[in-house]
Amino acid sequence: MPHVTGLFIYPVKSLRGCAVPVAELDALGFVGDRRFLIVDPTGKFLTQRTVPRMALITAQLSPGMLTLSADGAGSIAVPTASDPSAPLRSVTVWKHEGLPAEDCGIPASAWLSDFLGLSCHLVRIGENFLRSNLKPAAQPGDQLAFNDACPFLVISEASLSNLNDRIQENEGEPVPMNRFRPNIVVDGCDAFAEDSWMRFRIGDAVFRSAGKSDRCIVTTTDQLTGERGKEPLKTLATFRRGPTDPTAVYFGVNLIHETKQGTVHVGAEIELL
Repeated sequence: MPHVTGLFIYPVKSLRGCAVPVAELDALGFVGDRRFLIVDPTGKFLTQRTVPRMALITAQLSPGMLTLSADGAGSIAVPTASDPSAPLRSVTVWKHEGLPAEDCGIPASAWLSDFLGLSCHLVRIGENFLRSNLKPAAQPGDQLAFNDACPFLVISEASLSNLNDRIQENEGEPVPMNRFRPNIVVDGCDAFAEDSWMRFRIGDAVFRSAGKSDRCIVTTTDQLTGERGKEPLKTLATFRRGPTDPTAVYFGVNLIHETKQGTVHVGAEIELL
């Protein structure tokens, strides 16, 4: 029986995530997941695609607080709760422009700007935030936080094992699961079985597939050092290319949660619907 072996939350988009034994759901996804964003002075979102050094920053949640830390740079903490008196910044995430986000203040901006070596700001989802999911699989009411395209990504351990076997056959070094930044990791199924899961239940939460995930250069970024290589994209391109878009390579599956509240636990079985 397929079952959950890992749950991950990424409090700040493109910074390091944290493993959790249990995750609560709300309208935007896992509570606490990608509720913060780093933007440039124009409000455009920043990620490891262009700033691989972001991989070196740890983001940790504690009751009421988000703490950012990095080796040699100390830490900075900001509240997680929305502050109606906070200044608003108009931010852009892919096709979504003009999203109102709360500025988290000068100290957070200064800490991040100093560590990343560029001018930037930390923003937070507030009471006025609304971002609809634009995926074809989305339905009215499906929303997003600061994720790329969907609230969740699921990957099986068997899929990663299959990929790493192929990478080693190509004389490359295997890659860890954190390269792909999944929310849900599963085991007890064949490699790439998750590609065919159209709807499934974990505990009291129901998820719907929004299609395979098109992978980018972030997967080639070592999440401990920020250094880049050629894998896994080099090997994925040999057997996971898109049938209609030859430039796309897929690994993992995007998910939309039909159940807007609930709880998911590590160890929970997956019931295909």
